[in-house]
Amino acid sequence: MSDEGDQGTTDQQLLAGYVDVWWQAINDFTGLLEKIPAEQWSTPTDLAGWDVQAVAAHIAHLEGILAGAPEETVDVGQPAHVTGLMGLYTEQGVVARRERTPDEIINEIREAATRRHTALLADPPTDASARPETIFGGVPWSWGTLLRNRPLDVWMHEQDVRRAIGRPGGLDTPAAKHVADYLAESLGFVLAKRVGAPAGTTAVLEVEGSEPAAYAVNDAGRGERLPRAPADPTVRLAMDRESFICLAGGRCAAPGTVRVEGDEALGERVLANLATTP
Repeated sequence: MSDEGDQGTTDQQLLAGYVDVWWQAINDFTGLLEKIPAEQWSTPTDLAGWDVQAVAAHIAHLEGILAGAPEETVDVGQPAHVTGLMGLYTEQGVVARRERTPDEIINEIREAATRRHTALLADPPTDASARPETIFGGVPWSWGTLLRNRPLDVWMHEQDVRRAIGRPGGLDTPAAKHVADYLAESLGFVLAKRVGAPAGTTAVLEVEGSEPAAYAVNDAGRGERLPRAPADPTVRLAMDRESFICLAGGRCAAPGTVRVEGDEALGERVLANLATTP
């Protein structure tokens, strides 16, 4: 995924917009956590090995590091659900907070996010391609990638918690649209690389609440975004926002209706390969 903004938007305006959406997502997430009874914090989520408390601990961990807290090094053992180095890294934040109360975790998120929000407003980044001085796990992200990804992480985990405890909502917020539009940009990669569709194949993704995303496989075998959706694409996928983020986030089966038009076999292959978040 790339850092894309509207033509004419400066980097500082683009990054400030990401900060605004992230801050709203933080407030929505912590507001939700405050309403959850303590006995529901052990409810399993769609994420293997993580309950509600683990999801909240993960957000507290990353927001804390970004706000200047020292990196944590705890022994996570060899849990079956952890794969890869980033998984081991994020698991440290979960394990380190297993004995903390819900209030302690909520307060940690609020305090860390407030420190970082204040700092970003006082000294806003102006170059989306520059590297932040502080970042979690040493990932080689630019300011644009970091600030664009934070609303995605927070909002996706808010939805993980909502599904776990049976409290739907938050699907029409600025963060919800940000995430849906961001994840839709992966359609070209999925179509060309994961599915291996031939040159000339076109696909249109229609997610409720967002503009249609249209891609074509070019002669170089890459998914190229089209300026407008073709009237008769090879395949058209249409679904509600919750179904899309569940599929693109690799969470669970689509809870709503997914409609495939055109090449149905191709459409099913795209849906099966749509998950692009780690």
